[in-house]
Order: sequence, then C-alpha cells, then structure tokens
Amino acid sequence: TGALKLLDVATGTADLALALAKGIPGSKVVGVDISSGMLEVGRSKVRAKDLEGRVRLDLGDGEQLPYEESSFGAVTVAFGVRNFENLEQGLRDMHRVLQPGGTLAVLEFSQPTSWPFRPLYLFYFKNILPRIGRLISKDASAYTYLPDSVEAFPYGEAFALKLREAGFTSVRIRPLTLGIASLYVATK
Repeated sequence: TGALKLLDVATGTADLALALAKGIPGSKVVGVDISSGMLEVGRSKVRAKDLEGRVRLDLGDGEQLPYEESSFGAVTVAFGVRNFENLEQGLRDMHRVLQPGGTLAVLEFSQPTSWPFRPLYLFYFKNILPRIGRLISKDASAYTYLPDSVEAFPYGEAFALKLREAGFTSVRIRPLTLGIASLYVATK
C-alpha cells in the first residue's frame, strides 16, 4: 500500500494512536493493549474521529505481539513498558515486528537528576502524592504503585542498555520536563 504502518504498544484508550494517525497523513496505525475495557473506550474515540479506516485496535500482550516479523515501519510505547512483567521479552518482540531500519520510540517516566529538583520531586512523589491519592480515591494503592513502578524502572542509560541488548541501534535519550520523563528513540 505504501502507507507507513505504525504499531502503538500498550495503547490504552488510543490517544497516541489517534495522534499518530492525525499527525502522519496516510499512515495506518495499529494499537494493541492487554485491556479490553480500555480498547472499547479507544474504539469509541476512533469512531468519533471517523478514523476506522486508518486506526485499528487489537487485544494483545505487548510481550507476545500477535504480528508477523517486520510488519511495522515504526513502533511506539507511551508510559507502558515499565508495566511489562518481562521487559527484555517485550523489547525483543517489538524489535521482531519492526522492519529493518524502522524506528522505536518509547516515552516513559524517569527520575530527575539535577539539584534541587531531584529531592523535591522524590519527596512529592513518595510522600505527598500517595496522601492526596488516599484522600480523593478509594484505591490508594494506585497512588503508591506509580512511584514504586517508576523507581523500579531502569531509566536513562540503564534502559538504553536494555534496548541495545534487545538488538536496537542508534539509541538516543531525550530527557523531558526536567527529567520526569524521557523519550528513547532507537533503530532496528
């Protein structure tokens, strides 16, 4: 078809998949997620934006992608890889479905490193955010899970090394928002 085929892993409610379809004219975007409930919300967004011909949402596991080798020109993941049970397997599988020369873009939480922002951020994330969460939510564990998962995730050069070990090359890291998040871009 000639259209760029993109895969958005851990697409959730398809916000990034829709943005990719809108921002890259003529592209075909497939979003995959393990949550059927989130995909249903995403499908209603796709219908509302009249993009059924360009955006498809599939139920699937990001660590065992239901696609053939070399199927996509680009793969994206936004705030999803830190939830993988087996990060290395997920990265290897994204590498598998990416076409040679294709691009992987991962947006993920990281931890700021600069003084005085780092200690302020860590104090807020570990002490203030969980308290606010307990006040406004019946599920307080969600507000302790986020800091715990971010703290456990190998960010920066440690994540870049995992990308290289999965077979990616030309790994670039771009810290965003004072280092609260990072964009990793790599090539197959």
